[in-house]
Amino acid sequence: MNTADSFTIGQVTGVHGLAGNLKVWSFAESIDTFCPGRSVLLKSEDEEDGRQYKIVKATAHKKGIILFLEGVDTRELAEDLIGKKILIDRDQLPEPEEDTWYWQDLLGLNVFDHEKGFIGKITDIFPTGANDVLVVTDNKKETLVPMHRQFIESVDIENGTIMVTLPEDY
Repeated sequence: MNTADSFTIGQVTGVHGLAGNLKVWSFAESIDTFCPGRSVLLKSEDEEDGRQYKIVKATAHKKGIILFLEGVDTRELAEDLIGKKILIDRDQLPEPEEDTWYWQDLLGLNVFDHEKGFIGKITDIFPTGANDVLVVTDNKKETLVPMHRQFIESVDIENGTIMVTLPEDY
């Protein structure tokens, strides 16, 4: 798996039971992303390569997912994976629908406002109950921009830009 062409779809947060089940915080909109038979890469931030696993089963559990991976069949093996990110090759994911994007595609894009000009690059994104929020950073100044039609005018992944219209006092 080439990590340059992969997306982080979750993170192992703990273990569930004795049989190697993993508690996962999912970054994916749908549990279908974790479908059985799919290959995933688990790695920590400081790891170069990580390790490949095949998904055996995934079930919704409270605010996350319980994930069972091939070869992880004891609590001890599962505990070794706590904190690791779960990555998947982009080609295993469906193309996003019109006017939707994968977060990873938005990170690093330049954000411009019609009145204010360049306001920064997208450095982070976080979900809220209503919509996602872009964290746009220019030097040390941070601007939070809701991913809502009221503020987002256009997204141009190919040219690396997002045009926004922010309120005057923003």
